[in-house]
Amino acid sequence: MSNYKLLGVGTNAKTIKGDGSEYLTAILYMTPYKVMVDGKHFNSCSMAEQASCIEGCLYTAGRGRMSNVQTARQRKAEWFYRDRVGFMKQLYHDIQKFSNYCKKRGIQPCVRLNGTTDIRWELIPAMPHNKMNIFQEFPEVQFYDYTKIPNRKVADYPNYHLTWSYSSANPKYEELFWDVIRKGMSVAVVFRKPVNMTTWRGYKVVDGDKDDLRFLDPQSSIVALYAKGAAKHDSTGFVQDI
Repeated sequence: MSNYKLLGVGTNAKTIKGDGSEYLTAILYMTPYKVMVDGKHFNSCSMAEQASCIEGCLYTAGRGRMSNVQTARQRKAEWFYRDRVGFMKQLYHDIQKFSNYCKKRGIQPCVRLNGTTDIRWELIPAMPHNKMNIFQEFPEVQFYDYTKIPNRKVADYPNYHLTWSYSSANPKYEELFWDVIRKGMSVAVVFRKPVNMTTWRGYKVVDGDKDDLRFLDPQSSIVALYAKGAAKHDSTGFVQDI
């Protein structure tokens, strides 16, 4: 399960809980928000300021606090922005290898490309010789992510599932909640303490810390997550108090 240059497999405790004998998840982690590469700034989380999730970003949760982990994520981000073609070739290779590993063992391969970012992968060609994105290249893989971008056009990719990430820090951003959930999209809400409730704002609550397989959640679910890392001390409105 080693020798993946970009993907991490079985290193996220929450993901491991959901792996079982049916699903195995590989995750790509890179430096979030603003990334400095060759003197230029690139933004890997375009809605971070509007949603005010910078202070509570899970980038610092768990192993993310370790300097060597942060360095590795920074290097991946630099590769992504400096050499997009080379990066995508390696990502293609990693996913192909991971998919083959799972196939031999009768496991459903799952991939999260935005472990700590919010990149529109649907707009990026997987390989330079065609316009197919990574979801189209690997229809046997179940891709899924959390996003703060409410209008991503992914309906044409049945193997890519998105869960919208809520924040009440910005009134304009908070207003998007009703539009998103009424369209059938599930919404992830970060709570400061573990919650014990079956509904929130009239919608069914599922325990997002029980496993990480969001594509198995019922439509229009509230995915309750417990604040981790710096998020425990968030005061912007990103983390909810009940």
